[in-house]
Amino acid sequence: MRIALLSYRSAPHCGGQGVYVRNLSRALVDHGHDVEVFSGQPYPELDPRVRLTPVPSLDLYRASDPFRTPRPSEFRDTIDLLELAMMWTAGFPEPLTFSLRVAKVLAERRDEFDVIHDNQGLGYGLLSLQKTGLPLVATVHHPITRDRETDLAAARPLRKFTLRRWYGFLRMQARVARRIPHLLTVSRNSATDIATDFRIDSDRIRTVPLGVDTTVFHPSTSPRVPGRIAAVASADVPLKGVNHLLEAVAKLRTERDAQLVLVSKLTPGGPTERRISELDISDSVRVVSGITDAELAELLASAEVACVPSLYEGFSLPTVEAMACGTPLVVSDTGALPEVVGTEDQCATRVPPGDTEALATALADLLADPQRRTRLGSAGRQRALDQYSWSSVAATTTECYVDAVQHTPQC
Repeated sequence: MRIALLSYRSAPHCGGQGVYVRNLSRALVDHGHDVEVFSGQPYPELDPRVRLTPVPSLDLYRASDPFRTPRPSEFRDTIDLLELAMMWTAGFPEPLTFSLRVAKVLAERRDEFDVIHDNQGLGYGLLSLQKTGLPLVATVHHPITRDRETDLAAARPLRKFTLRRWYGFLRMQARVARRIPHLLTVSRNSATDIATDFRIDSDRIRTVPLGVDTTVFHPSTSPRVPGRIAAVASADVPLKGVNHLLEAVAKLRTERDAQLVLVSKLTPGGPTERRISELDISDSVRVVSGITDAELAELLASAEVACVPSLYEGFSLPTVEAMACGTPLVVSDTGALPEVVGTEDQCATRVPPGDTEALATALADLLADPQRRTRLGSAGRQRALDQYSWSSVAATTTECYVDAVQHTPQC
Protein backbone atom coordinates (compact mmCIF):
# COMPACT_ATOMS: atom_id res chain seq x y z
CA MET A 1 0.00 0.00 0.00
CA ARG A 2 0.99 3.64 -0.51
CA ILE A 3 0.70 5.28 2.91
CA ALA A 4 0.84 8.96 3.90
CA LEU A 5 1.68 9.14 7.62
CA LEU A 6 0.98 12.53 9.19
CA SER A 7 2.45 13.99 12.39
CA TYR A 8 2.19 17.67 13.30
CA ARG A 9 5.46 17.39 15.25
CA SER A 10 7.83 14.47 15.65
CA ALA A 11 10.60 15.07 18.19
CA PRO A 12 13.17 12.35 17.46
CA HIS A 13 13.96 11.40 21.07
CA CYS A 14 11.98 11.17 24.30
CA GLY A 15 8.74 12.13 22.61
CA GLY A 16 6.03 9.58 21.97
CA GLN A 17 4.95 10.95 18.58
CA GLY A 18 8.43 10.87 17.05
CA VAL A 19 9.12 7.39 18.40
CA TYR A 20 5.79 6.14 17.06
CA VAL A 21 6.30 7.65 13.59
CA ARG A 22 9.86 6.37 13.28
CA ASN A 23 9.16 2.81 14.36
CA LEU A 24 5.78 2.34 12.71
CA SER A 25 6.99 3.69 9.35
CA ARG A 26 10.03 1.39 9.44
CA ALA A 27 7.90 -1.65 10.32
CA LEU A 28 5.41 -0.84 7.55
CA VAL A 29 8.26 -0.70 5.03
CA ASP A 30 9.51 -4.04 6.37
CA HIS A 31 6.05 -5.40 5.49
CA GLY A 32 6.46 -4.22 1.91
CA HIS A 33 4.50 -0.94 2.00
CA ASP A 34 5.52 2.42 0.57
CA VAL A 35 5.52 5.09 3.31
CA GLU A 36 5.91 8.85 3.15
CA VAL A 37 5.90 10.85 6.37
CA PHE A 38 4.56 14.41 6.42
CA SER A 39 5.68 16.29 9.53
CA GLY A 40 6.09 19.74 10.98
CA GLN A 41 9.04 20.74 13.14
CA PRO A 42 10.75 19.14 14.94
CA TYR A 43 11.21 16.59 12.18
CA PRO A 44 11.56 12.86 12.86
CA GLU A 45 14.59 10.67 12.28
CA LEU A 46 13.46 7.99 9.84
CA ASP A 47 14.64 4.79 8.26
CA PRO A 48 16.38 5.60 4.94
CA ARG A 49 13.65 3.70 3.09
CA VAL A 50 10.97 6.09 4.39
CA ARG A 51 10.53 9.42 2.61
CA LEU A 52 10.10 12.60 4.65
CA THR A 53 8.14 15.55 3.30
CA PRO A 54 8.57 18.54 5.61
CA VAL A 55 5.43 20.61 6.21
CA PRO A 56 7.09 23.57 7.93
CA SER A 57 5.28 25.61 10.54
CA LEU A 58 6.54 28.90 11.94
CA ASP A 59 8.23 26.71 14.58
CA LEU A 60 6.98 28.91 17.39
CA TYR A 61 7.86 26.36 20.08
CA ARG A 62 11.40 25.45 19.07
CA ALA A 63 13.40 24.29 22.07
CA SER A 64 16.05 26.99 21.69
CA ASP A 65 13.57 29.88 21.34
CA PRO A 66 10.05 29.05 22.55
CA PHE A 67 7.18 31.50 21.91
CA ARG A 68 9.39 33.43 19.53
CA THR A 69 8.25 36.27 17.26
CA PRO A 70 8.93 35.39 13.59
CA ARG A 71 10.58 37.82 11.20
CA PRO A 72 8.25 39.35 8.56
CA SER A 73 10.12 37.46 5.84
CA GLU A 74 9.04 34.14 7.39
CA PHE A 75 5.35 34.63 6.64
CA ARG A 76 4.13 32.75 3.57
CA ASP A 77 0.34 32.78 3.73
CA THR A 78 -2.74 33.32 5.89
CA ILE A 79 -2.17 30.01 7.72
CA ASP A 80 1.06 31.48 9.10
CA LEU A 81 -0.84 34.55 10.29
CA LEU A 82 -3.45 32.31 11.94
CA GLU A 83 -0.72 30.33 13.69
CA LEU A 84 0.90 33.46 15.16
CA ALA A 85 -2.44 34.97 16.15
CA MET A 86 -3.45 31.82 18.02
CA MET A 87 -0.13 31.70 19.89
CA TRP A 88 -0.38 35.39 20.80
CA THR A 89 -3.84 34.74 22.26
CA ALA A 90 -2.54 31.83 24.39
CA GLY A 91 -3.84 29.06 22.09
CA PHE A 92 -1.93 26.04 20.76
CA PRO A 93 -2.26 26.27 16.96
CA GLU A 94 -0.10 23.43 15.62
CA PRO A 95 -2.70 20.63 15.27
CA LEU A 96 -5.01 22.93 13.32
CA THR A 97 -2.46 24.76 11.18
CA PHE A 98 -0.53 21.59 10.31
CA SER A 99 -3.75 19.92 9.17
CA LEU A 100 -4.61 22.89 6.94
CA ARG A 101 -1.14 22.90 5.38
CA VAL A 102 -0.95 19.16 4.80
CA ALA A 103 -4.47 19.12 3.36
CA LYS A 104 -3.33 21.55 0.65
CA VAL A 105 -0.29 19.39 -0.13
CA LEU A 106 -2.19 16.09 -0.27
CA ALA A 107 -5.11 17.49 -2.27
CA GLU A 108 -2.63 18.00 -5.12
CA ARG A 109 -1.21 14.49 -4.68
CA ARG A 110 -4.43 12.62 -4.07
CA ASP A 111 -3.69 9.85 -6.61
CA GLU A 112 -0.31 9.02 -5.06
CA PHE A 113 -1.67 7.38 -1.89
CA ASP A 114 -4.03 4.59 -0.94
CA VAL A 115 -4.59 5.71 2.66
CA ILE A 116 -3.81 8.63 4.98
CA HIS A 117 -2.89 7.94 8.61
CA ASP A 118 -3.00 10.89 11.02
CA ASN A 119 -1.04 10.67 14.27
CA GLN A 120 -2.77 12.53 17.13
CA GLY A 121 -3.34 15.77 15.18
CA LEU A 122 -7.09 15.57 14.48
CA GLY A 123 -7.19 18.99 12.82
CA TYR A 124 -10.05 20.33 10.72
CA GLY A 125 -7.94 19.97 7.58
CA LEU A 126 -8.47 16.20 7.77
CA LEU A 127 -12.16 16.67 7.08
CA SER A 128 -11.42 18.39 3.76
CA LEU A 129 -9.17 15.46 2.83
CA GLN A 130 -11.95 13.08 3.76
CA LYS A 131 -14.23 14.82 1.26
CA THR A 132 -11.81 13.98 -1.57
CA GLY A 133 -12.50 10.28 -1.01
CA LEU A 134 -9.08 9.47 0.43
CA PRO A 135 -9.39 6.69 3.05
CA LEU A 136 -8.50 8.12 6.44
CA VAL A 137 -7.25 6.48 9.65
CA ALA A 138 -6.27 8.32 12.84
CA THR A 139 -4.34 7.27 15.92
CA VAL A 140 -5.32 8.83 19.24
CA HIS A 141 -2.74 7.78 21.82
CA HIS A 142 -4.89 9.11 24.63
CA PRO A 143 -7.37 11.97 24.99
CA ILE A 144 -5.46 15.12 25.92
CA THR A 145 -8.43 15.93 28.14
CA ARG A 146 -6.56 14.00 30.85
CA ASP A 147 -3.54 16.32 30.51
CA ARG A 148 -5.85 19.32 30.76
CA GLU A 149 -7.52 18.06 33.94
CA THR A 150 -4.18 17.44 35.66
CA ASP A 151 -2.68 20.77 34.57
CA LEU A 152 -5.74 22.73 35.71
CA ALA A 153 -5.76 21.00 39.08
CA ALA A 154 -2.13 21.97 39.66
CA ALA A 155 -2.35 25.54 38.30
CA ARG A 156 -2.58 28.77 40.26
CA PRO A 157 -5.92 30.62 39.83
CA LEU A 158 -4.63 33.23 37.36
CA ARG A 159 -2.96 30.53 35.26
CA LYS A 160 -6.15 28.53 34.84
CA PHE A 161 -7.59 30.98 32.29
CA THR A 162 -4.63 30.73 29.90
CA LEU A 163 -4.49 26.95 30.36
CA ARG A 164 -8.13 26.61 29.29
CA ARG A 165 -7.32 28.70 26.23
CA TRP A 166 -4.20 26.59 25.49
CA TYR A 167 -6.26 23.40 25.54
CA GLY A 168 -8.94 24.92 23.31
CA PHE A 169 -7.81 22.66 20.46
CA LEU A 170 -9.45 19.72 22.26
CA ARG A 171 -12.89 20.80 21.07
CA MET A 172 -11.62 20.51 17.49
CA GLN A 173 -10.02 17.13 18.12
CA ALA A 174 -13.23 15.72 19.59
CA ARG A 175 -15.31 16.98 16.66
CA VAL A 176 -12.88 15.60 14.08
CA ALA A 177 -12.54 12.25 15.86
CA ARG A 178 -16.31 11.79 15.82
CA ARG A 179 -16.27 12.12 12.02
CA ILE A 180 -13.39 9.73 11.32
CA PRO A 181 -14.76 6.18 11.08
CA HIS A 182 -11.43 4.38 11.59
CA LEU A 183 -9.68 5.18 14.87
CA LEU A 184 -6.73 3.43 16.50
CA THR A 185 -5.46 3.71 20.04
CA VAL A 186 -2.76 2.01 22.05
CA SER A 187 -4.55 0.40 25.00
CA ARG A 188 -7.96 -0.72 26.16
CA ASN A 189 -7.82 1.94 28.87
CA SER A 190 -7.23 4.67 26.29
CA ALA A 191 -10.07 3.31 24.16
CA THR A 192 -12.46 3.63 27.10
CA ASP A 193 -11.28 7.16 27.92
CA ILE A 194 -11.47 8.31 24.29
CA ALA A 195 -14.99 6.93 23.94
CA THR A 196 -16.04 8.74 27.12
CA ASP A 197 -14.27 12.09 26.67
CA PHE A 198 -14.81 12.45 22.91
CA ARG A 199 -18.31 10.91 22.97
CA ILE A 200 -17.46 8.20 20.43
CA ASP A 201 -18.93 4.73 20.08
CA SER A 202 -16.27 2.39 21.51
CA ASP A 203 -16.93 -0.09 18.68
CA ARG A 204 -15.25 2.37 16.29
CA ILE A 205 -11.95 2.29 18.19
CA ARG A 206 -9.41 -0.45 17.53
CA THR A 207 -6.69 -1.16 20.09
CA VAL A 208 -3.18 -1.68 18.74
CA PRO A 209 -0.52 -1.74 21.52
CA LEU A 210 2.81 -0.09 20.74
CA GLY A 211 6.04 -1.97 20.22
CA VAL A 212 9.67 -1.94 21.26
CA ASP A 213 12.83 -2.80 19.36
CA THR A 214 14.17 -5.60 21.54
CA THR A 215 17.44 -5.68 19.57
CA VAL A 216 18.19 -2.15 20.82
CA PHE A 217 16.49 -2.34 24.21
CA HIS A 218 17.95 -5.41 25.90
CA PRO A 219 19.69 -6.35 29.16
CA SER A 220 23.33 -5.35 29.47
CA THR A 221 26.19 -7.71 30.22
CA SER A 222 27.69 -5.02 32.50
CA PRO A 223 26.74 -4.84 36.18
CA ARG A 224 23.94 -2.45 37.07
CA VAL A 225 24.85 0.73 38.94
CA PRO A 226 24.01 0.29 42.64
CA GLY A 227 21.17 2.54 43.76
CA ARG A 228 20.46 3.92 40.30
CA ILE A 229 16.82 4.73 39.48
CA ALA A 230 15.95 5.65 35.89
CA ALA A 231 12.88 7.59 34.78
CA VAL A 232 11.73 9.12 31.51
CA ALA A 233 9.37 12.10 31.27
CA SER A 234 8.57 13.34 27.77
CA ALA A 235 7.33 16.68 29.10
CA ASP A 236 7.87 18.87 32.17
CA VAL A 237 4.23 18.77 33.22
CA PRO A 238 2.32 17.62 36.36
CA LEU A 239 0.81 14.65 34.50
CA LYS A 240 4.18 12.88 34.49
CA GLY A 241 4.31 12.80 38.29
CA VAL A 242 8.00 13.77 38.44
CA ASN A 243 7.35 15.98 41.47
CA HIS A 244 6.26 12.93 43.48
CA LEU A 245 9.30 10.97 42.31
CA LEU A 246 11.64 13.78 43.39
CA GLU A 247 10.02 13.86 46.84
CA ALA A 248 10.38 10.08 47.07
CA VAL A 249 14.07 10.32 46.15
CA ALA A 250 14.58 13.02 48.78
CA LYS A 251 13.12 10.67 51.39
CA LEU A 252 14.98 7.67 50.03
CA ARG A 253 18.42 9.21 50.14
CA THR A 254 18.12 9.79 53.90
CA GLU A 255 18.00 6.01 54.29
CA ARG A 256 20.37 4.70 51.57
CA ASP A 257 22.55 5.67 48.62
CA ALA A 258 20.30 6.38 45.66
CA GLN A 259 20.61 8.38 42.46
CA LEU A 260 17.90 9.33 40.02
CA VAL A 261 18.73 9.72 36.32
CA LEU A 262 15.84 11.58 34.70
CA VAL A 263 15.55 11.67 30.92
CA SER A 264 13.59 14.80 30.14
CA LYS A 265 13.76 18.16 28.41
CA LEU A 266 13.15 20.45 31.35
CA THR A 267 11.68 23.93 31.08
CA PRO A 268 14.35 26.39 32.29
CA GLY A 269 13.20 27.58 35.70
CA GLY A 270 10.22 25.22 35.39
CA PRO A 271 8.54 23.05 38.04
CA THR A 272 11.09 20.22 38.01
CA GLU A 273 14.14 22.47 38.28
CA ARG A 274 12.49 24.43 41.10
CA ARG A 275 11.54 21.28 43.01
CA ILE A 276 15.04 19.81 42.76
CA SER A 277 16.38 23.05 44.25
CA GLU A 278 13.71 23.22 46.98
CA LEU A 279 14.41 19.64 48.04
CA ASP A 280 18.18 20.22 47.88
CA ILE A 281 18.77 16.99 45.95
CA SER A 282 20.77 18.26 42.98
CA ASP A 283 23.62 15.95 44.02
CA SER A 284 21.26 12.94 43.78
CA VAL A 285 19.48 13.81 40.53
CA ARG A 286 21.03 13.88 37.05
CA VAL A 287 18.93 15.15 34.14
CA VAL A 288 19.79 14.18 30.56
CA SER A 289 18.05 14.98 27.28
CA GLY A 290 18.45 14.52 23.54
CA ILE A 291 19.91 11.04 23.84
CA THR A 292 19.65 8.36 21.17
CA ASP A 293 17.73 5.12 21.50
CA ALA A 294 20.98 3.25 22.05
CA GLU A 295 21.97 5.65 24.84
CA LEU A 296 18.52 5.40 26.43
CA ALA A 297 18.70 1.60 26.28
CA GLU A 298 22.13 1.66 27.91
CA LEU A 299 20.83 3.90 30.69
CA LEU A 300 17.73 1.79 31.38
CA ALA A 301 19.80 -1.39 31.39
CA SER A 302 22.27 0.17 33.86
CA ALA A 303 19.62 1.01 36.45
CA GLU A 304 18.60 -1.25 39.30
CA VAL A 305 15.05 0.09 39.09
CA ALA A 306 13.04 2.09 36.56
CA CYS A 307 10.15 4.27 37.71
CA VAL A 308 7.05 5.58 35.93
CA PRO A 309 5.31 7.86 38.47
CA SER A 310 2.77 9.33 36.02
CA LEU A 311 -0.67 10.41 37.15
CA TYR A 312 -2.03 9.05 33.86
CA GLU A 313 -0.63 7.20 30.84
CA GLY A 314 -2.40 6.13 27.68
CA PHE A 315 0.32 3.49 27.13
CA SER A 316 3.92 4.48 28.13
CA LEU A 317 6.68 3.47 25.76
CA PRO A 318 9.37 4.03 28.45
CA THR A 319 7.69 1.32 30.51
CA VAL A 320 7.97 -1.23 27.72
CA GLU A 321 11.52 -0.10 26.94
CA ALA A 322 12.54 -0.68 30.57
CA MET A 323 10.86 -4.09 30.50
CA ALA A 324 12.80 -4.99 27.33
CA CYS A 325 16.02 -4.05 29.17
CA GLY A 326 15.15 -6.47 31.96
CA THR A 327 14.86 -3.60 34.45
CA PRO A 328 12.28 -4.04 37.23
CA LEU A 329 9.73 -1.27 37.54
CA VAL A 330 7.80 0.78 40.06
CA VAL A 331 4.78 2.27 38.27
CA SER A 332 1.64 4.17 39.16
CA ASP A 333 -1.48 2.04 39.31
CA THR A 334 -3.36 4.24 36.85
CA GLY A 335 -4.34 4.62 33.21
CA ALA A 336 -2.94 1.93 30.95
CA LEU A 337 0.09 1.15 33.13
CA PRO A 338 -1.46 -1.93 34.84
CA GLU A 339 -2.45 -3.18 31.39
CA VAL A 340 1.11 -2.71 30.07
CA VAL A 341 2.97 -4.38 32.94
CA GLY A 342 0.54 -7.26 33.46
CA THR A 343 -0.72 -8.79 36.67
CA GLU A 344 0.30 -7.45 40.08
CA ASP A 345 4.00 -8.02 40.79
CA GLN A 346 4.52 -9.76 37.43
CA CYS A 347 7.24 -7.34 36.30
CA ALA A 348 6.47 -4.22 38.33
CA THR A 349 5.40 -2.94 41.73
CA ARG A 350 2.29 -0.79 41.41
CA VAL A 351 1.62 2.16 43.74
CA PRO A 352 -1.26 4.65 43.97
CA PRO A 353 -0.66 7.65 41.69
CA GLY A 354 0.58 10.73 43.52
CA ASP A 355 1.34 8.85 46.75
CA THR A 356 4.88 9.92 47.61
CA GLU A 357 5.15 7.72 50.70
CA ALA A 358 4.05 4.59 48.84
CA LEU A 359 6.44 5.40 45.99
CA ALA A 360 9.40 5.88 48.32
CA THR A 361 8.60 2.63 50.16
CA ALA A 362 8.24 0.65 46.93
CA LEU A 363 11.55 1.96 45.58
CA ALA A 364 13.35 1.24 48.86
CA ASP A 365 11.93 -2.29 49.09
CA LEU A 366 12.92 -3.12 45.51
CA LEU A 367 16.41 -1.66 45.83
CA ALA A 368 16.91 -3.79 48.95
CA ASP A 369 15.80 -7.05 47.32
CA PRO A 370 18.14 -8.24 44.51
CA GLN A 371 16.35 -11.57 44.05
CA ARG A 372 13.01 -9.85 43.48
CA ARG A 373 14.63 -7.38 41.09
CA THR A 374 16.00 -10.28 39.06
CA ARG A 375 12.62 -12.03 38.96
CA LEU A 376 10.68 -8.91 37.94
CA GLY A 377 13.29 -7.92 35.37
CA SER A 378 13.32 -11.35 33.71
CA ALA A 379 9.53 -11.41 33.58
CA GLY A 380 9.49 -7.93 32.04
CA ARG A 381 11.95 -8.91 29.33
CA GLN A 382 9.88 -11.96 28.43
CA ARG A 383 6.66 -9.92 28.38
CA ALA A 384 8.26 -7.39 26.02
CA LEU A 385 9.35 -10.20 23.69
CA ASP A 386 5.94 -11.89 23.78
CA GLN A 387 3.56 -8.92 23.70
CA TYR A 388 5.19 -5.83 22.17
CA SER A 389 6.54 -6.02 18.63
CA TRP A 390 6.60 -3.25 16.01
CA SER A 391 6.10 -5.90 13.34
CA SER A 392 2.84 -6.89 15.03
CA VAL A 393 1.85 -3.21 15.29
CA ALA A 394 2.43 -2.76 11.55
CA ALA A 395 0.46 -5.89 10.65
CA THR A 396 -2.57 -4.91 12.72
CA THR A 397 -2.41 -1.29 11.52
CA THR A 398 -2.39 -2.55 7.93
CA GLU A 399 -5.58 -4.48 8.61
CA CYS A 400 -7.19 -1.18 9.63
CA TYR A 401 -5.90 0.46 6.44
CA VAL A 402 -7.47 -2.29 4.34
CA ASP A 403 -10.77 -1.89 6.19
CA ALA A 404 -10.67 1.88 5.62
CA VAL A 405 -10.02 1.45 1.88
CA GLN A 406 -12.82 -1.06 1.53
CA HIS A 407 -15.38 1.10 3.33
CA THR A 408 -14.52 4.55 1.93
CA PRO A 409 -16.83 5.73 -0.88
CA GLN A 410 -14.85 6.79 -3.94
CA CYS A 411 -15.50 10.28 -5.34
